[in-house]
Amino acid sequence: MELLDVARVVGGLVVLVVGGELLVSGASALARRMGMSTLIVGMTIVAVATSAPELAVSVDAVLTGQPELALGNVVGSNTANALLVVGLAAVVGPLAVQRRLLKLDVPFMVFLGVLLLVLSLDGHLSPLDGLILIGCFLAHLAVTVVLGRRESRAAKTQAAAPAAGEADSEAAAEAAMEAEAQEPPMATGPALLRLVIGIGGLILGANVLVTGAVGIAAAFGVSGLVIGLTIVAIGTSLPEIVSSIVAVRRGEPELVLGNVIGSNIANIGLVLGIPTLLPSPLDGPAGMPVPAAVVALDAPLMIVAMLALAPVAFTGYVIARWEGLCFVALYGAYLAYVVLAAADHDALEGFTLVMVWFVAPLLLVIVVGLVAYEAGLRQARRELTRERDRRATADEPPGPSQTP
Repeated sequence: MELLDVARVVGGLVVLVVGGELLVSGASALARRMGMSTLIVGMTIVAVATSAPELAVSVDAVLTGQPELALGNVVGSNTANALLVVGLAAVVGPLAVQRRLLKLDVPFMVFLGVLLLVLSLDGHLSPLDGLILIGCFLAHLAVTVVLGRRESRAAKTQAAAPAAGEADSEAAAEAAMEAEAQEPPMATGPALLRLVIGIGGLILGANVLVTGAVGIAAAFGVSGLVIGLTIVAIGTSLPEIVSSIVAVRRGEPELVLGNVIGSNIANIGLVLGIPTLLPSPLDGPAGMPVPAAVVALDAPLMIVAMLALAPVAFTGYVIARWEGLCFVALYGAYLAYVVLAAADHDALEGFTLVMVWFVAPLLLVIVVGLVAYEAGLRQARRELTRERDRRATADEPPGPSQTP
């Protein structure tokens, strides 16, 4: 391990922070200019942009004959996005969850993870498998853009509708005053410039940081898969971490989950799909070999991590701070397991027993209890609303035709 590697890690972090600030501000300004919601921009522009480091690392790994690093990068990065990125952002500030994420995007993200696992069961990702993954990503991207434009048009139509009645006039006046109080959106040119510089900063910072981190890890003799699952995964997820924390601090929490879910979909669809189409420098069939450890453990854990977003987000459509802390703790436990397994440490067996027979059942009971409690609250609200409507109907005076 050299001091140069440490300097690369520190310098990469600084560049990532600056790039994340520029990326979020530019993307938010473009969203306002284009009339698109921040969620849609997060799931398209920001998600693909923050997946650029993973793509660069995966392509380079495949071309240099290290496909295990590429797979570990994607699987580890998606796990880090679902647990670490969302967890840290929720600790900074609670994350509001839009219902369309739970209805469309989270299920599709989990579906894509399951599809990756199924395609990997034969121990190989062929070019055809890569084309299937790319096609799924493009289909989701097209649906997201179409629905985003439709929602934007509906919002504009509703806002432009003439007010009816005094209450509507007062609401329209208040909305107009709020619109006037808001800062005018940044011009398109400066917003695009910030977006491009931010993307460049994220890519440069991630590459510099990963280079230093790999040098440090290689000094300890760690395998390529473990490096990909841990240091490289966290390093290439730093753009998501930085941009998500910046988004929460800037009052754009919708950008966080859109960024994470869109980035996970892009990682599986593009970051794994494109490298399978590249010629292999090693003697063997085209595509990418899949280690047995990925199929047996790492990919299923990635799916579980992504699936965990659904019930947590379902409870009140908010990811609270304590839930974020739980996510961060779970990711720490996952990293500990990977490192202990790689080192074949004596504590691995005891750690595994504690996680399997105590922590996992406890978390399952907590999640089931929260979902059941939230479902009961919603049922009670619906019954209360129906009771109020029934009483209001019963208290209405009879019409002229009903007068005796």
